[in-house]
Amino acid sequence: MGLQEDFEAHAKKIFDLKEKPSNDDMLILYGLYKQATIGPVNTSRPGLLNLRDRAKWDAWKAVEGKSKEEAMADYITKVKQMLETAGIA
Repeated sequence: MGLQEDFEAHAKKIFDLKEKPSNDDMLILYGLYKQATIGPVNTSRPGLLNLRDRAKWDAWKAVEGKSKEEAMADYITKVKQMLETAGIA
């Protein structure tokens, strides 16, 4: 299985978790997913009153230097870690 296929499979596997991941884990996954699928941040940072979107934008910006392949590999690793912790792996 190639990196792209493995990434897509793990993007679906995250829904196998019985409990919702923590906000921190969700933000890490969000940033890595956006970096892997879109690339560097291409929007302006949301305003101070838009806390949710601002946190998501910050998570994406935090991984901006990673290549698409690095972001995919890190995403897969994070999902595997979360599944193992939940006893699903």
